[in-house]
Amino acid sequence: MGTPHKADHPHVSHLFSPLSLGPLSLSNRIVIAPMCQYSADDGRASDWHAQHLGTLSQSGAGLLILEATAVEPRGRISWADLGLWDDATEAALGVVLASVRRWSKMPIGIQLAHAGRKASTARPWDGGGAIAPGQAHGWQVLAPSALPFNAGDPVPQALDAAGIDAVVEAFAAAARRAARLGLELIEIHAAHGYLLHQFLSPLSNRRDDDYGGSLDNRMRLLLRVFDAVRAAAPAHVAVGVRISATDWVEGGWDVAQSIALAGALEARGSDFIHVSSGGLDPRQQIPVGPGYQVPLASAIKAQVATPVIAVGLITEPRQAEAILAAGQADAIGIARGILYDPRWPWHAAAELGARVQAAPQYLRCQPHGLRDLFG
Repeated sequence: MGTPHKADHPHVSHLFSPLSLGPLSLSNRIVIAPMCQYSADDGRASDWHAQHLGTLSQSGAGLLILEATAVEPRGRISWADLGLWDDATEAALGVVLASVRRWSKMPIGIQLAHAGRKASTARPWDGGGAIAPGQAHGWQVLAPSALPFNAGDPVPQALDAAGIDAVVEAFAAAARRAARLGLELIEIHAAHGYLLHQFLSPLSNRRDDDYGGSLDNRMRLLLRVFDAVRAAAPAHVAVGVRISATDWVEGGWDVAQSIALAGALEARGSDFIHVSSGGLDPRQQIPVGPGYQVPLASAIKAQVATPVIAVGLITEPRQAEAILAAGQADAIGIARGILYDPRWPWHAAAELGARVQAAPQYLRCQPHGLRDLFG
């Protein structure tokens, strides 16, 4: 009769089935997506990160990816962003990771990032506005072209060839530091309007050299960064990319170009692609609603074999289960939802009849009637 398919076993949850992202094996398909905390001190991780990551590491998710971590000081979104560019930032993050790992076996990855023209801003709760060079907490921002994100923002400096080379090396250097810290996955941030996305989109990239104009030219920097990070990271570290699959603006980056990029990344050995959208242009018109970005992930997944992570207002366990069951994605990214409910994976496992890992200190809280919840 052959091997029965998962559909023949209604009690086997797709969400709680194992998944491999290249060399990294996950116990389930819940990925804690990167979420900026704006709580670092000159790029150095703080006690807040120990509390925050410690909480998330006890959630039962399959993977925890640290927030956007700047590869150089000018690449921070705000002056309070996490960084990984020197021995001090590496050491501070190492202290936090040692504390988290003492109590959790959850795989931990990191998102390496450069904010480009969206750097040098205030923290969101302080208004989030651009801070000009020369002002407190401000610096000169970089971009593919001298075009600000918002009209009236300080004009960015267009990167020259040497500046582009320096960005590539900064990503590679941060990847080497991440590997020394024992991080098991590196996600390259090419989404949400930050530097690598700025090079991809014709709305922000008006260059007339090898990094502008054609799709191949606009993809060149990201592919160079990927190759450099992949070469810098040991083979046992998974490496992938987060993209915005569309700018939601006519004439901008779109799904067709994203599919081409996904193919190019797959050819280079990318272990996953994490599909988000938007963030590049204030004119964006985003049809926000439950699972609104899932069709973007599904369109890309249909064209590549690379595992695809879907994210975006996926808040209900059965919603996540249905996305995976329909083959629209390989994993589900949870971000704001797990800030609101840090035990979301526990509750999802309970609802879907699955099992989830819990620390022994918490075993006695297993609800009556769910004796098999904590595996």
